[in-house]
Amino acid sequence: MKNGQGRNSVVLVHGIFDTHRVFDRMASYLRKNGWQTHSLDLIPNNGDKGLDELAQQVADYIALNFTPGETLDLVGFSMGGIVSRYYVQKLGGIKRIQRLVNISTPNHGTAIAYFPQNIGGKQMRPRSQFLQDLNQDIGMLKKINYTCIWTPFDLMIVPATSSKMPVGEEVVLPVGLHPWMLTDSRSIKSVATALSTPL
Repeated sequence: MKNGQGRNSVVLVHGIFDTHRVFDRMASYLRKNGWQTHSLDLIPNNGDKGLDELAQQVADYIALNFTPGETLDLVGFSMGGIVSRYYVQKLGGIKRIQRLVNISTPNHGTAIAYFPQNIGGKQMRPRSQFLQDLNQDIGMLKKINYTCIWTPFDLMIVPATSSKMPVGEEVVLPVGLHPWMLTDSRSIKSVATALSTPL
């Protein structure tokens, strides 16, 4: 439900090995500034299930917690950014998501994903069939307000430029470490700015 300021509720989607608690600082800031925030724990969070299956968990969470006609905004961190994109691009989320913010997301894969041998890890490898299929529909993101926030110092997204996208807005921040992208004040304010973008 939109609040008194006309803002959509925001759903936060965490990354691999994380829980919703990684958003505590960001969610607190957003709530203090007028947003209603919601988050879920993706299960399992270690890549043992495909990102498409995790995206279905996002779809189910939204269907359970919001009315069918309600528009929402979505913020996805790291793996959660890919999960969020899959929900928007492949599972009908495009019909209700108005703003999508990706933070340090391996949109074109990460070399770190060569280490895990499970399905989620394999899907996040550079040039994986999963990412190639998802990126074929990249133009769909032009239909919504899409923002990509990333740092060139990211050691989890390798190369860091894998986060770059040819659509939407781009914010590049000199943040030192991957997890700091959820706690650095510049990153948090950049998310708030993206969520404030007029439609």
